[in-house]
Amino acid sequence: MQLQDDNAPYDQVNITPMVDLVFVLLVIFILMCTASVAGTKVNLPKSSNTPANLAKPKTKSITINNEGKMFLDTIPVSVQELEQRLNQIKAATPEFPVVIRGDSLTQYQGVMDVLDVLGRLGITQVGLATKPAGK
Repeated sequence: MQLQDDNAPYDQVNITPMVDLVFVLLVIFILMCTASVAGTKVNLPKSSNTPANLAKPKTKSITINNEGKMFLDTIPVSVQELEQRLNQIKAATPEFPVVIRGDSLTQYQGVMDVLDVLGRLGITQVGLATKPAGK
């Protein structure tokens, strides 16, 4: 049996700690990417391929899911709460755009209720979110 000298060069490099580090970084990356996506999932209807520049920092989003529930940005609201909150926002900033994101399977009455509230408040900058055709 031959003993190994402490001053002898290594024949192999132990890469186990590096592999562990790579897996930890991969898990952190996956968690951070999925955590950054916020909002309520809706199935948007299709439209033309014309791009729309509606995404401004002060834009308010009203989402109506396929169950008929309404959300102002990501906060669930009723029609009365929606009107109160939009009225408060309009008092602070009179001109702000609103994007309505209605699920393609939602009842049309939900979208009409939102449009009625916007009409009563005098909000004229209104857009309807859609998916580009072919997607």
